[in-house]
Amino acid sequence: MMSRRGCALAAVLAAAALLALWSFFGGWYASGPLEKEGTFVVPNGASLTAVAERLEKKGVIRSAGGFALRARIFGGGGGIKAGEFRIPAHASASQVLSIISSDDVIRRFVTIPEGMPSIQVQERLMAVPQLTGDVAVPAEGSVLPDSYAFDMDETREAVLRRMQAAMRRTLAELWAKRGPDLAVKTPEEAVILASIVEKETAKPEERRLVAGLYSNRLKKGMLLQADPTIIYPITKGKPLGRRIRQSEIEAVNDYNTYTMTGLPKHPITNPGKASIEAVLHPAKTDALYMVADGSGGHAFASTLEQHNANVAKWFAIRRERGEL
Repeated sequence: MMSRRGCALAAVLAAAALLALWSFFGGWYASGPLEKEGTFVVPNGASLTAVAERLEKKGVIRSAGGFALRARIFGGGGGIKAGEFRIPAHASASQVLSIISSDDVIRRFVTIPEGMPSIQVQERLMAVPQLTGDVAVPAEGSVLPDSYAFDMDETREAVLRRMQAAMRRTLAELWAKRGPDLAVKTPEEAVILASIVEKETAKPEERRLVAGLYSNRLKKGMLLQADPTIIYPITKGKPLGRRIRQSEIEAVNDYNTYTMTGLPKHPITNPGKASIEAVLHPAKTDALYMVADGSGGHAFASTLEQHNANVAKWFAIRRERGEL
C-alpha cells in the first residue's frame, strides 16, 4: 500500500498536471493581450513560426512558441492564409488562428473613374498610403478605368501593371467583336477616338451617337474640332479652369483637332469600356455637328444651318444664365 507521503506526492503531481493542462488549454482560449482592434498582415509564403513571431511582436499574442505549438495541436490542419486581417481587441489565440486561416481578408480598392487622365492616375496611386514605392505617369490610354483590389504594402507599380493588363485584355476582346466599316483601323486608333468620346459627353446614352458623329467626320476628312483635344497639351487632361483662348484654338501640335485632320497622335485620357464599345459600334447617324443643349447633353445636326440654329439656342441659354 502507498504511504501517506506517497499519496500526498501523487496528489501534488496530479494537481500540477491538471494545472499544467488547464494552463495549456487556457492559454489557447483565454483573452489575448491586444488592447484595441487592429489589423495584421500575413505575408505570402510565411511559415507558422514566422507568423507567430510577428504576432507576438505586434502584441496580438503572448508567446510565439506557445502559439505555434498549440496551433499545431488544435489547429485542425487548416493552413494560414496570406492577406490583411482585422483582429478584435483581446482576441484569444484560438480566435487569431481562426481569423488568419479564413478567407475573411480585408479588401482594399483603388478606383480609377472613366475619363481620368494618366497624370491623375499616377497622383491617385501615390496618394494611397497602404501602397509602397514610386510609380511613373503611365502612357495615356493604357489604363482601364475600374476598381482594383490591392494588398497592404503592395507596390504601386504592381497595381498599375494590373490596370494596364486589364486594358490590353479588354481592348483585345472588344476589338475582336467590332462592327463593320469603322472609321478606326487599329485598336490603338479605337482608344484614341474613345478618349475623345469619353471627354465629350457625360451622358451614357449619347456615347454611340457622339462616336457616330466623329466617325462621319473622320470618313469625310473633316476636322474633328473637339475642344478636349485643345486642352490636353496644356493641362495633360486636367480641367482647364477657364475659357479656351483663341491662340490655343489656333495652336498646331499633335493633339489639336482644330488645326489638323484625322485623330490626335495619342489618346487624351483613359477611356472606359463603354466608350471603346461605342467607337467599335457607333450609331448609324448622319450627324456631323453638335453643341451643348443646356441640360448636360448635346443637340446634334447633320447640316451647318441646323448646327448654327442650335448654337444660337445655346448662346441664348448662356445669356439667360448670365454666363455671357
